[in-house]
Amino acid sequence: MSPGRPPRIGLHCSHEQIPPSRLLTAARRAEEAGFQGLMSSDHFSPWSERQGESGFAWAWLGAALARTGLPCGVVNAPGQRYHPAIVAQAAATLCEMFPGRLWVALGTGEASNEHITGDPWPAKDVRNARLRECVDVMRALFAGETVSHDGLVRVDRAKLHTLPTEPPPLVGAAVSVETAAWVGEWADGLATVNQPHDKLRQMIDAFRAAGGGHGRLVLQVHVSWAPSEEEAMEIAWDQWRTNVFPPPTCWDLETIEEFDRLAEA
Repeated sequence: MSPGRPPRIGLHCSHEQIPPSRLLTAARRAEEAGFQGLMSSDHFSPWSERQGESGFAWAWLGAALARTGLPCGVVNAPGQRYHPAIVAQAAATLCEMFPGRLWVALGTGEASNEHITGDPWPAKDVRNARLRECVDVMRALFAGETVSHDGLVRVDRAKLHTLPTEPPPLVGAAVSVETAAWVGEWADGLATVNQPHDKLRQMIDAFRAAGGGHGRLVLQVHVSWAPSEEEAMEIAWDQWRTNVFPPPTCWDLETIEEFDRLAEA
């Protein structure tokens, strides 16, 4: 949602639950049903053994953008599993083919996805600093610069040779007022998940006050739909009981087995 414009209702495309081919069909049906956008997860692993899927978001996004006319967003954590230059190249390629239809929500990531590199999982303040470096690297690449950087991420003479007319908005992901304020310093928008109204208002105010201005707002609302309330509750319990733990627990667990054990404790 952007100030002065009516909100758009979109579909979150959960790669953790649904194979990519079926998810593409769901995206097309969502457009036919009147949904106005798509938002893709980007995980290496699902949240539980029961979910059992985890397709590669960036491959799927090209198909979704080609097979629908909807704008698409994707959540991404550059800096460990993804080098920021690769994220920039992927986003620039999609934006060249599908101008004005991609936005990227950047966050500091979760160990469940990032541990696969074998590198240590940094503390939150270090992850924040690393993400900020990645944002600067990506924006410089989108501007056509040759980028070298030696910090929490390292870049050596990187340059994007395929550039879109307009780079994608880089939205910041946050679940706390403090992080929303920090995101307001650098992001083109704020993405968060459903929380009490007062908390959301505080986050938006903090984002705006810190420099977020009139950037877009993205709110992910979790809904379990089924023919009956009982069935909807059963689906929510089966699929999402491992995704209810507050930070830092949800950030720091490394395997789906750990999530499953904690959910059954």
